Amino acid sequence: MNPVYVAYESFHAAALLPRIAASAARQSLDVAGGRVASLPHVRAFSAGLELFERLTRRYAKPRFNITSTTFDGQSVEVRERVRWSKPFCNLIRFERALPAGAGDQPKLLIVAPMSGHHATLVRGTVKAFLPTHDVYITDWADASTVPASAGSFGLDDYIDYVREMMALLAPDLHVMAICQPAVPVFAAVAMMEEDCDGRVPVSMTLVGGPIDTRKSPTQVNALAVGKGIEWFRQNCIAEVPWNHEGAGRRVYPGILQLNAFMSMNLERHVTAHVDLFKELATGDEAAAIKRKDFYDEYLAVADLTEEFYLETVERVFVNHDLALGRFRHRGRPVDPAAIRRVALLTIEGENDDITGLGQTEAAHTLCTSLPDGMRTHYVQADVGHYGLFSGSRFRNEIVPLVVDFTRR
Repeated sequence: MNPVYVAYESFHAAALLPRIAASAARQSLDVAGGRVASLPHVRAFSAGLELFERLTRRYAKPRFNITSTTFDGQSVEVRERVRWSKPFCNLIRFERALPAGAGDQPKLLIVAPMSGHHATLVRGTVKAFLPTHDVYITDWADASTVPASAGSFGLDDYIDYVREMMALLAPDLHVMAICQPAVPVFAAVAMMEEDCDGRVPVSMTLVGGPIDTRKSPTQVNALAVGKGIEWFRQNCIAEVPWNHEGAGRRVYPGILQLNAFMSMNLERHVTAHVDLFKELATGDEAAAIKRKDFYDEYLAVADLTEEFYLETVERVFVNHDLALGRFRHRGRPVDPAAIRRVALLTIEGENDDITGLGQTEAAHTLCTSLPDGMRTHYVQADVGHYGLFSGSRFRNEIVPLVVDFTRR
């Protein structure tokens, strides 16, 4: 059993008193204020204390904090409502206080990644579509917070959850899967089509999703194939300790996934924290706040259940079941050729180092029964993986494309 949880808990226990002392010292400097606090060496010392406190803290699950949006040029209030709930997921609706007579807008279900980060990582995606859509999002639970008595949660359960949510929100629903959920969303839609379910979504948008990871394999894909599933079982699974609600549950700890992603761009993250120190020390508050906001989100991680993680690695990244026509849901073959009524949009990033070019586009090859007029593929220039659902190019180029696609 991987000892990562023991080490992680021990680290935080050992760092507790130093972190409290660093925080208290920094606050005393802030209280002192005036000329003392503005001295260069005092600001540098305060910056060092804050950096130490940030590097040793636990990052809590962030909030969406979306309180308003625009509609027809006017600001309107937004409130979060839980529309549907099960042990491993809440379906959240961002309810807008639209003026009387505004009419209905198309519903958009954003299926957020269940891959170590919380759904708030795609907060920018939600904000971007609120002016034009009635937006819902999957808020996946941190497995360490779900009691073992709630049972297991695997890839088949994920597909069941998605299918239930799509059926609930029909009709006039559009679904968008960001990264990892592309495969379970694709499978759920294919089964609904085969069952002649009238509650299928109008369209399906797959963003940077691993439909066929044999295409332009990335470092992530090579690791999965090279190591094999047993390596992941032996090295990536840990038991949730006694001081968490999910005590005893076997999980892939979010901290391990975070370490894996950070190691891919370690120099960039180290440089970012050096820059943060400089910004704090020189009083560049705006830049420091922006950088801290990013890492408050990025460093907040969630555990995945053992069964979901290992099944995803094996069936999607090692065996390529969907691409090779071998994907099954609870023993039932999943047939992408059944998709005839759901329009398909696939979006990839030119510089994506997590989901290589062609991996998402492969969905079109599998949808052999879908008319050409109901399918579109788009490659966004000059963006990596995260640029597919956040940032200026996403807002200015990808969002208008999706809005136009759902309207058509």
